[in-house]
Amino acid sequence: MQAKDSNPPDGGYGWVVVVSAFVVMGLTVAVLKTFGLFFVEIQQHFDELASTTSWITSVTIAVFHLGAPVASSLCVQYTHRTVVITGGLLAFSGMALGFFGLNMVWMYATTGFLQGLGISFSWTPAISIVSHYFSTKRALANAIASAGECAFAFTFGPFFQWLISQYGWKGALLIIGGIQLNICVCGALMRPLASSCLEASHCKTATPPGNGASRRDREDKSPIMHKTFNWMLVRRPEFVLYAIFGILAAMSFFVPPLFLVPLSYSLGIDESWTASLLSILAMVDFGGRLLCGWYANLHVTKTIHLLAMTITLISTSLMLLPLANNYLSLAIFTGFYGFFFGTTVAIHITVLADVVGMPEFDSALGLFMLIRSTGGFVGPPLAGLIVDVAGDYRAGFYMAGATLVLSAGFLVILDRFQQRKKRGSKIRTKPEKSTLPYPSFHLLKHQ
Repeated sequence: MQAKDSNPPDGGYGWVVVVSAFVVMGLTVAVLKTFGLFFVEIQQHFDELASTTSWITSVTIAVFHLGAPVASSLCVQYTHRTVVITGGLLAFSGMALGFFGLNMVWMYATTGFLQGLGISFSWTPAISIVSHYFSTKRALANAIASAGECAFAFTFGPFFQWLISQYGWKGALLIIGGIQLNICVCGALMRPLASSCLEASHCKTATPPGNGASRRDREDKSPIMHKTFNWMLVRRPEFVLYAIFGILAAMSFFVPPLFLVPLSYSLGIDESWTASLLSILAMVDFGGRLLCGWYANLHVTKTIHLLAMTITLISTSLMLLPLANNYLSLAIFTGFYGFFFGTTVAIHITVLADVVGMPEFDSALGLFMLIRSTGGFVGPPLAGLIVDVAGDYRAGFYMAGATLVLSAGFLVILDRFQQRKKRGSKIRTKPEKSTLPYPSFHLLKHQ
């Protein structure tokens, strides 16, 4: 029995999957990005330091990453659809239980751990299945899907602010949890490329030994059908270099959205204008993703070169952002940061696929998220500690910018390593080509 759709369709129902992933991104990462609106409310409610309160986001980010290998393994054993639906239920549970707000430990366990696990089980399969449905248009499809977090964050900023003002931060958490149940609907629309992993196993054994079709079936099988999770990717130097880049980038990526709102308050900007900053951030982020996805799809520039350039521009914008002293200047610098952040997120998963290849992509995505979790776990508390010591929220932005500069260096090293490896491969193949017997060439010439 041949599994259906063994080759990426590069369109068709794949666009339904992209739209579903678009919504999943919005109901997971967009919620995480706009959680800064709850930061001050929770900090004041429990009368805690910024570093203590930031552990809620830190736990969410860490579990989001740590759960990725588990999510990838479950996708391999079952289906992406099943894991996404499970993630939706977990995300709802985290927010609904956070409504009780018993103490900080309770918040770590609910809006931190459960919410993070729900995001992981939703985000990882959603972005993975999009990559499987597309090949030549993969960069564009990933950019459109990832843009969901921007589109939703654009409206979530003022919407969450309104919820907090009307129902308090606890009531807002409960309502947001109910909205996240729509992740389950999106998961149901994510039709697998093949009916199940069990059918893949059947395909490999149903053809009698010696039949040439058996080998072709194994070669043509979509990477989505692999039954084992490849932990040995950590032995590949190119994957290790990219993982180090991911750690350093994760230390920085989650700091600006967390401290943007408190920085705005420290400048004396009104709450309503502060919420609009998150909307501006989401809007330019959205434009950056679509523009970069479109450009990457032209295959004019190597994606890794494009990624290194966008990371450098993000770090520059983060270094300039603390110079803002009023709403207008803060909005301008926020816009620059958001645009370049969007261009980075649009292609960093595509670069991972280019580094490891699609046959190992599911395993690589899970491992990459796992390793990157250390950066996401350390980044916000470290920035919070620096803010507490300096007594200024600007210090957190300087820390994030400096770390991103360092991460760009590892992208350069990775590119040099790949180029050297490619040159070495060409040199090894040249002697084989030159050993072609002259008589054979002579015969071919006169045939």
